[in-house]
Amino acid sequence: MRQVFSILVENTSGVTSHISGLFSRRGYNIDSFSANITSDPKITRITITTSGDEMILEQIEKQIAKLEDVIDVYVLPPESSVTRELMLVKIAATAEMRTGVLSLIDIFKGKVVDVTHDTMVIEVTGHTEKLESFLDMLSDYEILELARTGVTGLRRGGAVSTPPADLD
Repeated sequence: MRQVFSILVENTSGVTSHISGLFSRRGYNIDSFSANITSDPKITRITITTSGDEMILEQIEKQIAKLEDVIDVYVLPPESSVTRELMLVKIAATAEMRTGVLSLIDIFKGKVVDVTHDTMVIEVTGHTEKLESFLDMLSDYEILELARTGVTGLRRGGAVSTPPADLD
């Protein structure tokens, strides 16, 4: 079972190390890890995608919540959240190959962000499954490099995590 956790933490040095260390100490795997400051520079949002059975995922959530710098931790279920991932793919693409690649990019609502005589860098954003499908469709082309941001997301609707007032 795959699960996405959204974690609000105090923006202090070593906080990402503490969280990733919890995973490594317990033998849990991180499928993706994304972190950046929020609209409040004192707070960082970390989004972690991991896998496990229901008991392990519940244990992960509880252990993260116990960490000192953690303000809030919650699950981003697919039906009540918006998640996205960004991927850059560099492929070998001669002038003759570009027409096929461009139609594929159009289907996946991607864009070409760099072109040389023999390569293209393509940007695709969306659900992880969309990015995986795009990679499958690129199987006829030589992928030279690939970079992915990892999943990031927010809950839908009015649900908002508000940090405690004493965080100042």
